[in-house]
Amino acid sequence: MHNNLFIPDANFWDECWRTGLTGWDLGAPSPPLVDFFDTINNKELHILIPGCGNAYEAEYLLRHGFKNISVLDISFEAVKILKNKFNDSAIKVIHEDFFQHRGNYDLIIEQTFFCAIHPSMRKDYVRHAFDLLKENGRLCGLLFNCTFDNNFPPYGGSKEEYITLFSPYFIIKKMDITPLSVKPRLGKELFIELEKRSWYEDKQDL
Repeated sequence: MHNNLFIPDANFWDECWRTGLTGWDLGAPSPPLVDFFDTINNKELHILIPGCGNAYEAEYLLRHGFKNISVLDISFEAVKILKNKFNDSAIKVIHEDFFQHRGNYDLIIEQTFFCAIHPSMRKDYVRHAFDLLKENGRLCGLLFNCTFDNNFPPYGGSKEEYITLFSPYFIIKKMDITPLSVKPRLGKELFIELEKRSWYEDKQDL
């Protein structure tokens, strides 16, 4: 856990966008997510992608017939780009703090957002993702399975940490190193598929 008091906020991310410090940007949808999307038959799912950046995953979903896609980012600079990119499309662009967002989704896609928030906020992330999902909703995507020697994003972690963190709220269907990561991240990413627990199963934690 990091002891540094710096917690990235909207101003931090706006400055990253203005100065081009967007090292997280792959320029295309992440291959493990493309592979996952290709297994989904229900194109009517309500999908949220928080901390979406350039939202290449949303573009891919739109091209493949998904109809209910929401992308969310706290950065005004990022949202300007997104609104221009997705003008007149079915993608809903939301300028908001994830932790203030309210909604009801079948699927939340995790791609570079969890690692961008300060580790002190991870329990809040898990609980809020739980609250945003419908019954049997899923949280799927990528988490780093490595540590970084820095006090700023990205923040890493381990499978053991994530199991402890997510298990009270989610059934862990999958949490494994993916062989499909882009080369710089190969061996360092876990693909996760987590299913929201029912109230009954989780009542001791609510």
